[in-house]
Amino acid sequence: MPYAFGNGDRCQGQAAALRLRQAIARTVDVTRERTPVGRHPEEADDVLGTFATDGALGFDPFPFLRALHAAGSRAVVIGQVAGIMHGSAELTGDLDLLWDGTSDEADALRDALARCGCTELPDLTREQVGYRVTGAGGDLSTPALPWGDMDVTTCLTRAETTRDPEGFAIRYAALDDLIRMRRALGRPKDHRRADELVRLRT
Repeated sequence: MPYAFGNGDRCQGQAAALRLRQAIARTVDVTRERTPVGRHPEEADDVLGTFATDGALGFDPFPFLRALHAAGSRAVVIGQVAGIMHGSAELTGDLDLLWDGTSDEADALRDALARCGCTELPDLTREQVGYRVTGAGGDLSTPALPWGDMDVTTCLTRAETTRDPEGFAIRYAALDDLIRMRRALGRPKDHRRADELVRLRT
């Protein structure tokens, strides 16, 4: 069953989805002449991030985001894709998601993964696991994953929702939650991006 807006959803219109579409168009343009370097997103360094890896080549999260909606998933976009949706100028090469770890949500994620060409479904009993579909890859994380002194469970309930021009909904971490997640992770790129997000908030 496709995801439907609930009473608790904070719909922010289409602006966030349009920012992401513009960023993906920029990614295609900037990487047009780039040759693969043999580095996958999971091999990204703590300064440049996944945009410097081969994950940026052909990066297109929209088919998977559309499949998540169609499968009824309530997974929340986190990481730099969420940052972009809030206005960050930095590009990325992966799509990270936070989900609640329930069996119903696991079924929805498997459905979405299969729809997008994932032939080896990840082990969703783990607190964090990588995935790969056509056009995108990244991590699927649950609140059981340690985030320093931060409890990310509330990030699921406070998530914002945007509607893509093609008609599907995308849930993404609220700005303050994303800043806190960045600070909790504490890598150089996280502090840099958190500072940028703070400037966007003011």
